[in-house]
Amino acid sequence: MCVSRCSRCVGASLLALAVVCAVANALLLLPELKVRFLLEGHVTREATWATGLWSSGFLVVLGAREFLRSDGAPGCCAFRTRMLRQVLYSCACLMCSALCCLVSVTGLVQGPLCLYNVTGGAAWGVPLKPTPYRDTGYLYNRSAWSGVCLKPEGVVQWNVVLFSILAAASGLQALLCAASVVNALLGVVLGRGKPCRNTIKGGPRSGVTPQ
Repeated sequence: MCVSRCSRCVGASLLALAVVCAVANALLLLPELKVRFLLEGHVTREATWATGLWSSGFLVVLGAREFLRSDGAPGCCAFRTRMLRQVLYSCACLMCSALCCLVSVTGLVQGPLCLYNVTGGAAWGVPLKPTPYRDTGYLYNRSAWSGVCLKPEGVVQWNVVLFSILAAASGLQALLCAASVVNALLGVVLGRGKPCRNTIKGGPRSGVTPQ
């Protein structure tokens, strides 16, 4: 039925987006594709929270498996029970993906952790972080992308692109999960499962006595 097909489409889409989130977050942990910045603790804080790996990644995959198994269960009660379970999975995935989206947007706005010049020399910090006297204009000022951070090389572009991908993918996950909640609720109210195999279609004919 339509409700089950929609659930399977949502599940497949969530799986693909979970892979995108996991890859983007993994790359955020490896500026210049080198692990030494991670080992030295010189990686942007929001990237180390790894919400793209465990929240929009692993946990969403668990929910997507339930959606992919969605099929017309024999009997009305069994089908509605499965739809109620999908409501719970959808709400859980919605919270996970929304958390990842929020963290990604925060990381994008705050700017990367990098080595930059200060009065006493070079130091590690977040030079593009918004302050009461400076907004997030660095996102629209391409000259700041290469003129502020010394190490890792190209870290501003790296973070902007990957955090944007992570925010977009997790935000799309949240929209799909919200649609899945509505879809599952419709399944609870209006859905019908597959008829049982031992049900005789059309019932016994009048005047015919079973042998």
